[in-house]
Amino acid sequence: MTADRTILRMKYARIIALVATMRQCSVEHAMELFYSSRTFKEISEGLSDLYTMSDKYLAEEIIREEQ
Repeated sequence: MTADRTILRMKYARIIALVATMRQCSVEHAMELFYSSRTFKEISEGLSDLYTMSDKYLAEEIIREEQ
């Protein structure tokens, strides 16, 4: 993975905030959704270049995974 860990952590925070806003749920619930998602696994393990996608796209992807 070529993305710096600090930059990824900042991206994670933005995605979680977006999920909470889009789902109208608590940040804690959004964190649960994010950290248990396939999207997070792929980003954190460097399995894909998803980290290059926009925060909004990734938040929408996490919400789609939940459904």
